[in-house]
Amino acid sequence: MDSKHIALLLAVITAASVIFTQVDRNSTVSDFEAWKAHHGIKYSSAFENAYREKVFLENKLRVELHNADKFKTYEMGINQFSALTQEEFQQQFLGLVLPENFEAVESLSDDVDVGDVDWSSQGAVTPVKNQGQCGSCWAFSTTGALEGLSKIAYGSLQSFSEQQLVDCSGSYGNQACNGGLMDNAFKYVRDHGIVHEDEYPYKAVKQTCQKSAGGPFKISGFTDIKDCNTSANAVAGRPISVAVDATNWSGYKSGIFNNCKASLNHGVLLVGVSADAWKVKNSWGTSWGESGFIRVARGNTCGICNVASYPNK
Repeated sequence: MDSKHIALLLAVITAASVIFTQVDRNSTVSDFEAWKAHHGIKYSSAFENAYREKVFLENKLRVELHNADKFKTYEMGINQFSALTQEEFQQQFLGLVLPENFEAVESLSDDVDVGDVDWSSQGAVTPVKNQGQCGSCWAFSTTGALEGLSKIAYGSLQSFSEQQLVDCSGSYGNQACNGGLMDNAFKYVRDHGIVHEDEYPYKAVKQTCQKSAGGPFKISGFTDIKDCNTSANAVAGRPISVAVDATNWSGYKSGIFNNCKASLNHGVLLVGVSADAWKVKNSWGTSWGESGFIRVARGNTCGICNVASYPNK
């Protein structure tokens, strides 16, 4: 057994002695087995299974403690991330590379009333997709904004290729599964165009670029947004790409999320707004959140107003 496995085993023993005093082990083991069966998960060794059970128990306890708070604004739940540590979750599913000159805005106004807007109910948002274990969130945010443009500007909702952006936009500053930025992807589409998803399907790994000549759908450029009022007005006209701090999003199930840190690390699609919340389409499949969506408290919650943009026709 190497040093890494020894360290993990010691962590299992130490943490289990604490956790099992707070949670009935018979019920949680059966919950863990049911969770594995539901997600079709099998671990390669007894050691790995024991470690993942320990992480699952920690996360389950965290969910239960949160949901017991009568003042909470959102519910947490067990999902596909429930056997991952926070560090593993961030490494595998968050991937945003901010501009070198980026400076977060400390206070942004948010007092614009644009009514209730929800592009996902108006035919301008494709079904929720799944980025898998690849830090390509930026590509899904980009295609979501392009898909909204295809419906609103041209009358036909098209689904565009994230894989093309992952494979081909590296010269614009994107790093495939290691992160990227929506503006960089917009520049690529402006210069080269993009093809439909069924023509260039998603593989969740970096491949050799198959579409160096680009594709038929192009844009003239993009517009950056710098404050919450502009974001509210912008999303009234179209879905927009935004960067957020999704560090604590892994266990989200429903309700209005308001528990964020300060570091932008994830690209998503802002598809709606109401008096009290932004509505966001994520790229972690429909088993997460509100069928793949999350509602975030109005204001600059999760830094949602700091890096926002949309493509121009």
